[in-house]
Amino acid sequence: MAVTRTVISTMRNDGTDVMGLETLAWKYPDPNIVSGSLLTVESNHFAVLKSRGAVLDVYETGQYPIQTPDKPLLGSITKAFFSGQSPWEYEPIFVQRSKLRVQNKGFATSSEMAMMEYVVDYYVHIDSKEDAVKLITHMPFKKDSILVDELANYAGPVIEQSINQIVQVTPMEQINAHIREIIELAQGHLKDFLAIYGVHLNDLKVLILPADPRMRELISLRAFGMSEMDAARMYLALKMAEKGLVSAPNAAVGKPYFVGGSIQGFWDANPSANPSPSKQT
Repeated sequence: MAVTRTVISTMRNDGTDVMGLETLAWKYPDPNIVSGSLLTVESNHFAVLKSRGAVLDVYETGQYPIQTPDKPLLGSITKAFFSGQSPWEYEPIFVQRSKLRVQNKGFATSSEMAMMEYVVDYYVHIDSKEDAVKLITHMPFKKDSILVDELANYAGPVIEQSINQIVQVTPMEQINAHIREIIELAQGHLKDFLAIYGVHLNDLKVLILPADPRMRELISLRAFGMSEMDAARMYLALKMAEKGLVSAPNAAVGKPYFVGGSIQGFWDANPSANPSPSKQT
């Protein structure tokens, strides 16, 4: 009976890495590993070797020959005693140690119940062999891998609670003035939460803006020093100008628009509305 010794690695035949930039952990698909197989761990990975649920060893960068008690000549006998399965099945799991970017999005409400949208970007990494074991112990696998999107799903409620804790008691226009406080609160809660999974939190950035695009435009106009009424008029004028309406400038200054010569009659009847009243001779 022929025994095939394999190279256990995350590298594909074309030289690309299976894990890429979106995978925290990946299970090697073939559990039937025999003595002499070579476990290759890249510089940005850890490798955890398990057998029937138990962690046997954790490897750092390098190449390691796997010594197993496989006896090919007794294969049929051992399978008969273990219900058709080999008693020496090994499960190599590779864990990413490079920094990976994670993103969470969600909604919060200000003190006026205005809907706010937030985007949180942060970087995570696995720092040690002990952390690698924590990750594969506490974070369940979906098929053969743990993706950063799954980590984001776990962290989502923690981030949402941290942001709402401040946003819900803050007026909409003052939220960005508290952004440093929001970042520190979210970072502290998220760091403690991820530590359970052996994941270390690095930089964290938070962007909060009104969910309604019209409200974002109005606030942008307010940034020019306009009053609420002036900003509303200018917003209306911009929308009218986009549609090619010639009355857009009148909307911007809050003045009526007349066709033909009837505007003079209006100014004569309402001299206070005339921006440049004519001199009487």
